[in-house]
Amino acid sequence: MSGQRESSSVRRKYEFIKKCQSQHKVRMMCRLLDVSPSGYYAWLQKPVSDRAREDARLLRLIRASFRASQGVYGGPRIFLDLREAGETCSKHRVARLMRENGVRAKGGYRTRRYVAGGKPAELIPNLVKRNFTVSQPNRVWVTDITYVRTWEGWLYLAVVLDLFSRKVIGWAIRHTIQRELVIDALLKAIRERGPTDTIVHSDQGSQYGSDDWLRFCRTNGLKPSMSRRGNCWDNAVAESFFSSLKKERIKKRIYNTRQQATDDIAEYVEGFYNRTRRHEHLAGISPEQFEAALMPQC
Repeated sequence: MSGQRESSSVRRKYEFIKKCQSQHKVRMMCRLLDVSPSGYYAWLQKPVSDRAREDARLLRLIRASFRASQGVYGGPRIFLDLREAGETCSKHRVARLMRENGVRAKGGYRTRRYVAGGKPAELIPNLVKRNFTVSQPNRVWVTDITYVRTWEGWLYLAVVLDLFSRKVIGWAIRHTIQRELVIDALLKAIRERGPTDTIVHSDQGSQYGSDDWLRFCRTNGLKPSMSRRGNCWDNAVAESFFSSLKKERIKKRIYNTRQQATDDIAEYVEGFYNRTRRHEHLAGISPEQFEAALMPQC
């Protein structure tokens, strides 16, 4: 294996020298890159193998998929893109080509650590109990709030996801983190779905424990549910969505204005996440594709 990595490294150096030989002397580049000129000239005389040609063709497709995902997709999702396009390469080959050519998705944030224990207070009973797989739409929704930094100041984003498809079915964004924020997001979800007897699960944020929130839920036939105190895993699906949003979009941007951030988040949610982003929990398809395939059967 180490011999293969060394050979790959030398080949990349030779390719760099070939690309730059019109601007710099070959011997100087060979000396700087610690390869021999005779080895470089021998490499030039070697015919390109069929496998090397196929690797180059696959690499073009990999880079196209990577660009289409705006640098979000790693090897597993790019492999699914290639499979969908009719390619028969393996996951390992895709991973190797990405690794050798520096095609790498941006890493995520560190997961916050929570200390187990403390008071097991329940403002409202936890009706979900970490059962995040449901067989029907509109059985369980999850909701949460996060913050977004801009040069004009903070923005606060509330979302509602359907556990059936992981689709964002309601979201709202405001300059302040008042209870109207979470009610606006839930209202959008209600207008889109028209639910009955749906569980709406949240953490113990003050907005979700307010009388206005509880009254709004019950008026619209929804059953409030809450995580236990200090247990982020009780609302893991909503936490996971925010992790993806920050890793795949917010972390890559500097927002000069709140409106710029709002527009970009809207494009991510409606144009990318719901419509095209491949989801591991959904067998590698997007939330909207999952719903289109299964909701008529539900």
